[in-house]
Amino acid sequence: MIKNFKWLLLVSLTFVACNSDDAVVLVSNSSDGLPLTAGTANFSKYVALGNSLTAGYSDSGLFIEGQKASYTNIMAEQFKAIGGGEFKIPFMADNIGGFKINGTVIAGPRLASTGGGAPTPVSGTPSTEILTSIVSGGPYNNCGVPGAKSYHLLSPSYGSAAGISLGTANPYYVRFAPNGTTSVLAYAMSQAPTFFSLWIGNNDVLGYATTGGDGTNPITPSAGAAGVGFDATYDLLVNSLTSGGSKGVLANIPYVNTLPFFTFIATNPVPLSAGQVAQLNPLFGAMNSILASASQPARFQTLTVSSSNPLLIVDKTLVYDATALLTAAFQGAPFNYPAATAGFLGSLYGKARHASNVPANRDYVLLTAGASIGTTQPGFPPTSNTIGVTYPMADKAILTASEVALVKTATDAYNSKIKAVATAKGLAFVDTNALMTQVSAGGFVGNGFTVTSAFITGGGFSTDGVHPSPRGYAMIANKFTQAINTTYGSNLKGVNLGNYRILFPKSL
Repeated sequence: MIKNFKWLLLVSLTFVACNSDDAVVLVSNSSDGLPLTAGTANFSKYVALGNSLTAGYSDSGLFIEGQKASYTNIMAEQFKAIGGGEFKIPFMADNIGGFKINGTVIAGPRLASTGGGAPTPVSGTPSTEILTSIVSGGPYNNCGVPGAKSYHLLSPSYGSAAGISLGTANPYYVRFAPNGTTSVLAYAMSQAPTFFSLWIGNNDVLGYATTGGDGTNPITPSAGAAGVGFDATYDLLVNSLTSGGSKGVLANIPYVNTLPFFTFIATNPVPLSAGQVAQLNPLFGAMNSILASASQPARFQTLTVSSSNPLLIVDKTLVYDATALLTAAFQGAPFNYPAATAGFLGSLYGKARHASNVPANRDYVLLTAGASIGTTQPGFPPTSNTIGVTYPMADKAILTASEVALVKTATDAYNSKIKAVATAKGLAFVDTNALMTQVSAGGFVGNGFTVTSAFITGGGFSTDGVHPSPRGYAMIANKFTQAINTTYGSNLKGVNLGNYRILFPKSL
């Protein structure tokens, strides 16, 4: 009896031990309830390459707490439990964000929500001096460089201080680059990584989109030599990263029109009174008739007494420039404007139209352009000169439907390449395109929380409308670890989204 009692006591103690805090940590941290394993991956030297998303950029700035909340750092913390080593980050000097060059503030403080109003810069002056090198603290495992396009990772001058003013170098990389002649890829490879992540290509289309396709920041072509075209550049990046037998994870590119930067401001937010409608419809109707006389389709809608009238925009992608046609018509009946006035109006409306809110052919208003809507613009003779109502919003303020199509075509081409390389190399693959589409189309549910793309309130994005919030980065990190588990047989559980805040407060 005593013997049996001892046996029962041993079983009981074993059961308790398996459910003690120490044992639970071991088992509950895995995705399958078994002890943690790296599978066939080796996380002892993890190096992350990419752009602002990799760096942990948030709220229109790079700052310490944001860097800590990067998806790469979240993953690195998990890797430590299965052989991962130290993950060094080139931390900024403060939580204000922004930076100085030779004492002059070049990039201002990060943004913060003001509790219902538009996000505003936090107080304080950036203390990060770009020309104060922090190379002695490296090498840094997080090689994410805000603003980097795919081909920038190959540029040997990307870390040259002398190249900042020439636009050939990046201030964020200059700060931690070992010298002015080492590319980001070479810097990463010098660390002999055993595991890597690569999420690059976003800026190759995003730069075009955030400038409204105005031509100042072109889309990177898929074809072309390495350092010029995306495909060859991507091949070179991945071939180098895997040359020593390293394993890794690749991520594709989301569609830009899933970001609140492009979706928050409606294309039809204009309120009009009966008097305004009576004044504007004859003007726009007349211009539609003038266009019809030249066998051109109507560009202007019939306005209504409501709060949902379309914005008036410039669309430089319109093939037909109606400037001369409208100028001539404005000089005749019923307008009879002087030549100078007619010329001004012809030029103003020659490539103008009302924005479309039809889902299949939608235009997108940039978040940064929202403040100009409804403000006045000097020099409009016959009516009040209101931007977005009688004075067209600038081309750079709008991503038109045709420009969206160009971005989507490029994104699809990049994503096809990324997926093909991941398959050919046997690397883990993360479909962030599908993830962000899900977030924007209703939300992603995890740990009892729903993450959406609603600006400020959705939990997925920071106050700049482009970069994720801490919870958004945690969601992304979990998608990366799931892909790693699937490919390499590891069993990382991921993190609880509830442990990550939706937005950073004004004071950190």
